[in-house]
Amino acid sequence: QVHLVESGGGLVQAGGSLRLSCSASGSIFGINAMGWYRRAPGKQRELVATISSGGSTNYADSVKGRFTISRDNGKNTVYLQMNSLKPEDTAVYYCQLSRTFPVYTYWGQGTQVTVSS
Repeated sequence: QVHLVESGGGLVQAGGSLRLSCSASGSIFGINAMGWYRRAPGKQRELVATISSGGSTNYADSVKGRFTISRDNGKNTVYLQMNSLKPEDTAVYYCQLSRTFPVYTYWGQGTQVTVSS
C-alpha cells in the first residue's frame, strides 16, 4: 500500500504563487511516475502535470509556462510550483503515483487551491 499526503494549498490573489508538495510512503518499489490533477467545481478531474521516473514532464495547455512540476526521488516527493495564478485555477489538486511493481495507481486526498480575483 502507498500513501500520498499533499500540502501547500491555500488562498492566494490572482497573479500570486503557491507551491504544492506530495510525499509518498509505503510499498513504493522504486521510482515511479507521479503527477498532479485537479477538479474544479462542476468539472471533471483533469491532468495538470506529470513527471516520469526519469524526470520527463508534461503539462496541460492551460498551465504551460506558469506551473512547474519537479521531484525529489530520494524523498519520494513531487512538487508543483504554481506561478501567475488565475481564478480559473481554483480547484482541489490531487497527487497521483503510478506504481509499476506491482502495477497500481494511488491518489492523495487533495488540497484546496483558491485564487481570488
